[in-house]
Amino acid sequence: MKNLFRTVATSAILAATLSAGAALAETKLKLVEVITSPARTETLNALVSEYEANNPGVDVEIVSLPWGEAFEKLSTMVAGGEIPDVVEMPDSWLALYAGNDLLLDLDASIASWEHGGTLAQKTLDMGRLAGGKAYTLPYGFYLRAMFYNKKLLAEAGVENPPHTMAEFMDASAKVSALPGKSGYCLRGGGGGLNGWIMYAATMNGSNEFFTEDGKSRLNEKGSIEGIQFLMDMYQKGYAPKDSVNWGFNEIVAGFYSGTCAFLDQDPDALISVAERMDAADFAVTPMPVGPSGKAFPTIGFAGWSVFKSTEHQDEAVALVQHLSSPTSNLAWTKRVGVIPIHKGAEQDSHFATAQFKGWFDTLNGDDYIPTIMPIYLKNFGVFKELAIASSQEALLGSRTAEDLANEWADFLTKEYQDWKNAQ
Repeated sequence: MKNLFRTVATSAILAATLSAGAALAETKLKLVEVITSPARTETLNALVSEYEANNPGVDVEIVSLPWGEAFEKLSTMVAGGEIPDVVEMPDSWLALYAGNDLLLDLDASIASWEHGGTLAQKTLDMGRLAGGKAYTLPYGFYLRAMFYNKKLLAEAGVENPPHTMAEFMDASAKVSALPGKSGYCLRGGGGGLNGWIMYAATMNGSNEFFTEDGKSRLNEKGSIEGIQFLMDMYQKGYAPKDSVNWGFNEIVAGFYSGTCAFLDQDPDALISVAERMDAADFAVTPMPVGPSGKAFPTIGFAGWSVFKSTEHQDEAVALVQHLSSPTSNLAWTKRVGVIPIHKGAEQDSHFATAQFKGWFDTLNGDDYIPTIMPIYLKNFGVFKELAIASSQEALLGSRTAEDLANEWADFLTKEYQDWKNAQ
């Protein structure tokens, strides 16, 4: 009888415990991750577990979508009414979802948040790109800056990393005079459009893609000079001959192997470079400025957004705030390879290095204006692919800078006019 009593009592206690647990987890959130990798998902799981521990009544389901299929899969989910509460939002999708009035404006929650005051201004600016409202809270930046090889510069008699475009050309020429060495790891193959756009904008003194009447600025005098700058770098022998076909892997390898002294890239390149070079032998500086005293490095970002349809707005916003706190953001950015979003992050031992200094100087400096590609244009992806062959023709001398600029400007002007007409 005693054993029977104990069994019944134990069952009752267990049932009560399970019932209490179910009651605690009465709020369920769905978070969709779209830039997925095992390391990222592991870190995200850890951060979400911290949130759940601090909010025992909330359970968060993480749905990880493979990047190659993420856009279509998320679109299908949203169209079918299976809308998540929180989503990882790439910059290239922001205008689409915000433009369809699907995202929550986070400005009020940022203003009242205890950590809102430490967000870098560029964090706020990027988050408000779609319609001037904070439809996303960026979690980090893919920002272009210039790697430089200290040993090669010293050997070539270059005392300091270049600050201006003219100094960049001069330093590249001096390094290229060394046997078997080149100045610049030029990206002439796939993904090289960023370089052409950056240098065109820097020499033109503006990163505005279109005039008020809708014409592309890529064939303005300064832009043509920027295109000619890259052509000169290659044609004068200041970049490796085979760099006309180089993509990301080749330019990064060209730098860490000591083939060339300069590489302009985002922080994700640092992972491979740091594994193969002594930290004392290289550093990163902002992109060289043009005649206007400004540089226009390309920038990309992703962030956390909340769908307006959520039935648990307070909890969803709190989740975004937890993921975006200074402590969480540091953990995330160290694993992902992006620049943190809060002021003072450069003081963390992981980022307080000569290798990261260039990106923080860029993010916080008035002379560096981030450039976002016109990804809202329907056929911009087509343009990026077409630009590979046409820019290679220019590098190899079969086309002039003006000819290339006019072709690109004509294409983008038409795309912009089509986009404007569709608004």
